Amino acid sequence: MGDKNQLWYVQNHIEEFDGPYLEIGSKNYGSTQNVRSLFPSKETYIGIDMSEGDGVDLVLDLTDNFNEINKQLNGERFGTIFCFSVMEHCEQPFKMAENLTRLLKTNGKLCISVPFSWKFHGYPSDYWRFTHEGIKKLFPKLYFDLKKGLVSTARFKDFYPLDEDLGKISFSCKNYWVKGHYLRGVTVKALRLISKLGLFKWIAGYRYVMPPTLITMIGVLK
Repeated sequence: MGDKNQLWYVQNHIEEFDGPYLEIGSKNYGSTQNVRSLFPSKETYIGIDMSEGDGVDLVLDLTDNFNEINKQLNGERFGTIFCFSVMEHCEQPFKMAENLTRLLKTNGKLCISVPFSWKFHGYPSDYWRFTHEGIKKLFPKLYFDLKKGLVSTARFKDFYPLDEDLGKISFSCKNYWVKGHYLRGVTVKALRLISKLGLFKWIAGYRYVMPPTLITMIGVLK
């Protein structure tokens, strides 16, 4: 299950995803979005999670021995694996990444979304935060086209490119002026001036702040 921005991302890249489909962390917690509903065809779609619940076809630990995982999935190889907001909860992310890679078909795709900046949220616990370069290290056999990757905040359809300003809301008007975002630049300048009077200093007194930020990418097994 994903959030609204993750669902939107899949909808806008849906022609890239072929079955069979495997969704990691598929349990419906009541506030999540149903990715499975985007693929109503007869193609195999398996949702797995660490505990039983709505949306879960198979309870499975992806850090187990691969032979056991392979046995429970009946040797299936997948054209697409969805893994949204899961890796931060995994105690052994490299082991899980290795097993996910082995479950992909040749030219299969991993659509992954991970937090770059987010509050602590334990299911059952919360261990990691990631950059796009970190994801490439976790999945060295996959090719990630960073032009297709997006950064999203907790706001619906609030997307940004993967660039050097990853996760930043800058309070430098020069930064926005160079990029042609003149209204933002003027707004930031005004906030900085007001903060000198003691107003909004709790936020505008910093060079930048980090909003809740997710990175969503597509990797291909060549």
